[in-house]
Amino acid sequence: MISFLSFLAPFTPFLATLLLLILLFEQISYLRKKRNVPGPNMVLPFFGNSISLVREPTKFWEIQADLASSLGFSVNYIIGRFILFIRNTELSHLIFANVRPDAFLLVGHPFGKKLFGEHNLIYMFGQDHKDLRRQIAPNFTPRALSTYTALQQIIILQHLKSWERLSSESRGKPIPLRLLARDMNLETSQTVFVGRYLSNEARAQFKDDYNLFNTGLMKLPFDLPGFAFRNARLAVERLTETLTDCAAQSKKRMFQGDEPSCLIDFWMQETVREIAESKTALHHPSDYEIGSYLFDFLFAAQDASTSSLLWAVSVLDSHPDVLQKVREEVSGIWSPESDALISAEQLREMKYTQAVAREVIRYRPPATLVPHIAMKDFPLTESYTIPKGTIVFPSVYESSFQGFTEADRFDPDRFSEDRQEEVIFKRNYLAFGAGPHQCVGQRYALNHLVLFIAMFVTVLDFKRHRADDCDEIMYCPTICPKDGCSVSLSRRCPRYPNLSLN
Repeated sequence: MISFLSFLAPFTPFLATLLLLILLFEQISYLRKKRNVPGPNMVLPFFGNSISLVREPTKFWEIQADLASSLGFSVNYIIGRFILFIRNTELSHLIFANVRPDAFLLVGHPFGKKLFGEHNLIYMFGQDHKDLRRQIAPNFTPRALSTYTALQQIIILQHLKSWERLSSESRGKPIPLRLLARDMNLETSQTVFVGRYLSNEARAQFKDDYNLFNTGLMKLPFDLPGFAFRNARLAVERLTETLTDCAAQSKKRMFQGDEPSCLIDFWMQETVREIAESKTALHHPSDYEIGSYLFDFLFAAQDASTSSLLWAVSVLDSHPDVLQKVREEVSGIWSPESDALISAEQLREMKYTQAVAREVIRYRPPATLVPHIAMKDFPLTESYTIPKGTIVFPSVYESSFQGFTEADRFDPDRFSEDRQEEVIFKRNYLAFGAGPHQCVGQRYALNHLVLFIAMFVTVLDFKRHRADDCDEIMYCPTICPKDGCSVSLSRRCPRYPNLSLN
């Protein structure tokens, strides 16, 4: 070792000079891309501002939004990558409308392709993407959604009962709902998406792997043994393998003429029908590709839904007038004592509760940012061109507070038939995205939130335990209340409903 250092000693000045030149080149490259756009003038070599992003993500993005207030966008530097944050709604639409090989690639996460794998719905564009969305469409017909709402209600009720029991056993201490809601949504997603094809043992492993994936999303992207990012990537591979097997089982059942009971069944039923009716060979995704797409659905439904459920509880607690209106509407349509599931028709009648759900999603859009990568230089404005390789972050969150009347106020009436702000300010309502990659499952997501709100406020009484900073935004990876939405719960209805699929 000593002899090796002695050998290097004469070269030390040259190595130090080379290192300084590399660092200087990196800084100059950043400044050339930055030009006169608001953003830090000096950045740490390679790491940039990644440390502040990981330690305090909320503060990091708030600073980016403040910097973007003049031009509508700002820049920064993270893990060797130049990034551009977009605050202006029209500029965000420009990105969403140009997902194609010579413009932008939707990535879902700054290092998503390595994490999610190659076969992923969000990376598709052009005719292949259109064909796949057409094949997915039968998963969200009224018939399919009706099947899902029945499953959703049974699972929601089971978890509400366990939450109330847990709260009563906590001896007056509030219970945080974040992890409880996440577990409920994971069981809902498993049951709705792949149902009977997932054994109890597989469900337990599924939960462990999804937790590893969630943890890795928020960590630095070091793909090395022992690091959270590596654990997350391997967990995704196992999850995809499990979902691939579910797709194969479903296809076999649908070929045998079974009735669909979950999302993958509706998908495979349509696939089997197309194969039977077509006189020419049609291209359909392989079981492995379907497993990868199912993971996309899971990722989209799981954390975003958890975020919305928590914010719904928070805003209903802080707006007792809204809570009272919801309870009055729901009780006039559905009673827990009826022992009946909320029907699709009853769900449609809950106009105010639906408005509350839409306002929750506008007021606190779960996925605040939608990362894209610039595949080529792209003219964003007359004076600025996005350099190739830039990671672009259109902010759905910032758009939600532009245009709408008193946008900083939680106001479900903005979605009433009289005001129709979802129509007037449609371009600002980007929680489900826009353009060719707009969320295909948004009706399912809204149904889930409306059902949860309706059952939660009817079946339970709740009290939010508030601290000064409890409603500050925390990234985990979607946005949630900082305290995890801590509440005390008690049963409100005389008895819990006895719900079943029969």
